[in-house]
Amino acid sequence: MPDRKYRLLIFDWDGTLIDSAAKIVACLHAAIMAADLPSREDAQLRHIIGLGIMEAFDYLYPEGMSVSARETVIAEYKKQFVHINRTEAPLFAGVPAMLADLRGRGYYLAIATGKSRSGLDHVLENLGLNTMFHTTRCADETSSKPNPQMLFEILADLDIGADEALMIGDTEFDMHMAHAAKLDAVAVPHGAHEMEQLQKAEPLTILNKITDLSVWLD
Repeated sequence: MPDRKYRLLIFDWDGTLIDSAAKIVACLHAAIMAADLPSREDAQLRHIIGLGIMEAFDYLYPEGMSVSARETVIAEYKKQFVHINRTEAPLFAGVPAMLADLRGRGYYLAIATGKSRSGLDHVLENLGLNTMFHTTRCADETSSKPNPQMLFEILADLDIGADEALMIGDTEFDMHMAHAAKLDAVAVPHGAHEMEQLQKAEPLTILNKITDLSVWLD
């Protein structure tokens, strides 16, 4: 592998590689309604994209909720996302070719996501990307963002140092997680969080779109 700063590229999933914000928001609205919880605005729901589902609802309802409401809202969200809601959630243009090119150039590829393991495995299988990544971590099998634990586990899996890894994400949660793990991070503005939020989180740069990563790495 040629001498280069990074050996490992760690991608967030929703809003970074896949245009899923509209589907996530729609599924959250349906789950909140099913659990008879107070409604939340679209902007509030977009803000929590990237967190684990438990942490997301804790953020949306800091006053707390009953055990039955929590069970209902989480189960309904998962059912909506996998089986019911038909909102399109395509990969961003050029993502499959970019990933194949980066892997072909010798980079290790990983995912660090707030999705559940079953949710990530389902979507990777459907998109034919289940063998593209060297390792993945999900919020329901480790600590949720912005806790850096999932990054530490990815680094340990691949025996790669933090100084050789780059985090790529669309939220301030991704940037804060990377900073806590002492990883460099770059952001993309086409996901859940607005440009101003991303700038405050101090990424190395904010790419215009995810496929600009290949050129930026060169």
